[in-house]
Amino acid sequence: MRKPSKVVVVSQHYPPDRSTTAAIMAAIAERVAADVEVMVVSGMPGSASPPAPGRPVVVEIRNWLPGKAALVKRALAEALFTVRIFFALLARLKRGDVALTVTAPFVLPYAVAAAARLKGAKSALIMHDLFPDVLVMAGLLRSSSLVARTIRAINALMFRALNAVVVIGRDAEKLLLRYRGITLDKIRFIPNWTTLAPAIRPVSPDNPFRAALPARFVVGLSGNLGFTHDPDIVFEAARLLAGESDIHFLLSGWGMGFARLKDMQATAKLANLTLIDRVADGELDALLSSADVWLIPYRKDVAGVSVPSRFYNLLAAGRPVILVSEPEAEAALTVSENGLGWVVTPGRSDQLADAIRRASRSQDAAMAERAVATARTFSPERALTSYAALVGELLSDRDVERTT
Repeated sequence: MRKPSKVVVVSQHYPPDRSTTAAIMAAIAERVAADVEVMVVSGMPGSASPPAPGRPVVVEIRNWLPGKAALVKRALAEALFTVRIFFALLARLKRGDVALTVTAPFVLPYAVAAAARLKGAKSALIMHDLFPDVLVMAGLLRSSSLVARTIRAINALMFRALNAVVVIGRDAEKLLLRYRGITLDKIRFIPNWTTLAPAIRPVSPDNPFRAALPARFVVGLSGNLGFTHDPDIVFEAARLLAGESDIHFLLSGWGMGFARLKDMQATAKLANLTLIDRVADGELDALLSSADVWLIPYRKDVAGVSVPSRFYNLLAAGRPVILVSEPEAEAALTVSENGLGWVVTPGRSDQLADAIRRASRSQDAAMAERAVATARTFSPERALTSYAALVGELLSDRDVERTT
């Protein structure tokens, strides 16, 4: 008797890792495990778990995790992990299974798609970032370079092998369709979701993150500042607004961009700017309730390349957003379509400062209500049900049909 097909979720990041990717992949694995057998192949130390009814089995693959600043070591570690994953999948996949993975590290989907094809399994990719476009956007590659062209050539082979590609932003479709290996019927739009309960949270002077700040209006920034983000525009906007005592910047986070903010503040010592390290998950609600408006500062050419997961929690907290981005990017579309804040041209710190001034003077009290209402449409139930439906279609051996 043939053993029923299973779903193999492949992710370098998985709890106890605290990253957004780890939380997303764990939530998907848990939801899909309610319907079918799920095995998680993880690269996170301490993630392994034994079989349990209705729960995914987590198999831990040996992995080396150097710091993000150690770029050469990190690249080598990710290459080694990808090779180990490839052979692990060859040993664990069988015909009829479904392999589901994500673009972290960006070479991981190549191994998953290849192993699935060799074993007669189906494969699906959750595309959080599109490479090499992210590296071009960050200024690490030239679009016409040999490395960029090589990645695009490998992408074409991967997209041809994949059975489905999940995009978390509508803006990604245009870039994907440039590849001959991708067709409309393979693309699914399943946005990320809120992890906070959507509700209007009043601005309180007793908020522990706000109590010590002298200004009436607080501008917040929270989360990982990586290659795609621009810390300089935030710092320059703070410098431009340094003479306006009623506006204060509260910046919290981690990553290369946040380290740069620390370096700039160590030199400039702006009185209107406060930096705090990453807060514990239990303090996130209080942090997001502390500011009057939140910033998401992207570099230019973000459209179709990356979507900020933090965006949905900012809306859930009932706060407007100032987004530095092209207007056609997914988050910018959501802001404009629903009247949730302001969109600023990348690289224009003067425009960002003006947007902050306008936000501080805004009389649109209904913006908070619109933010919460919009956040409710990005519920975990809706997204995870969509993932379960996609996996069900792939397991049923039917072609994946495009939904709208």
